[in-house]
Amino acid sequence: MKRVSQLAAALLLLGVLSTTDAARPGKISKVLPHWLDLQGHHTLSPSLLERDAYQAKLRADRSLCSGIRFDVKWSKNTSGILKLQLELRVTGKAKPIVREQAIKPGRRSGWDAVTLDGDAFKAIGKIIAWRVRLLDDDIELAERRSFLWTERKPTGNAEKPASD
Repeated sequence: MKRVSQLAAALLLLGVLSTTDAARPGKISKVLPHWLDLQGHHTLSPSLLERDAYQAKLRADRSLCSGIRFDVKWSKNTSGILKLQLELRVTGKAKPIVREQAIKPGRRSGWDAVTLDGDAFKAIGKIIAWRVRLLDDDIELAERRSFLWTERKPTGNAEKPASD
């Protein structure tokens, strides 16, 4: 009898988890920022250890880089025209740099990349923080951000601290 109650509890928990997942219109599972070398490669071999070592080398010396690519794993539960929006906060700029990448219609999930390269990459300073959003028109379905990304408060209407 104890096994039956444990099995029922497990099935109930699985049902609750699947309904909460279905209630979300979209999801971003992973964001992998990859520095690109002068040939447009992010690694020299398929080895993850080699990739991480090569990424550390590229991060340390920007003269070896031609750009940065954000690989994004996403999924959706809605129909519509989707796009990925990348926002970068960099040194020397007050406003974030924004890039958008359309997603081919008819796909429910997959990997897509948003790339910043060429003159746009050369013009930016050091990247401080990033945020990637999955959008259906201008409606946000999902978001993933770096741990340094914070929401900024408007400076014009800042509240004064209460005097004691």
